[in-house]
Amino acid sequence: MRFRTLAVALFCTGLLAQEGHPLRGTWHGTWGMNAKERTTVTLVMDWDGANITGMMNPGLRSSKLEKTQLNPTGWVFHFETDVKDRTTGAVSHVVVDAKIEDVTSPRRSLVGTWTQGTLKGDFKAVRDN
Repeated sequence: MRFRTLAVALFCTGLLAQEGHPLRGTWHGTWGMNAKERTTVTLVMDWDGANITGMMNPGLRSSKLEKTQLNPTGWVFHFETDVKDRTTGAVSHVVVDAKIEDVTSPRRSLVGTWTQGTLKGDFKAVRDN
């Protein structure tokens, strides 16, 4: 009887731990040149079985994530996208290189750098539960 109880407990724990690809989900965060001047960012990402797909800032100003790449050694994530400025309409190329921190946590985070044109700053986003 003890063996059966242990087996059921291990099986249920395994089911809870399997939530899919570590980047799948909605992420909210900011990027900026310093602690006071921050720009909010929303990422919605998925895994289609071969590629990481998604968009940044869903809505009228959304941009598709391009050149996505995850290196599981060190959990380093790279993506690029083109964003349109809401006031001028000018398009800027964005490159993000970030590490997945606390990869086993449902509230894991992406921490790294954000480069937009000639601007470079820090970037942090946390995955929604």
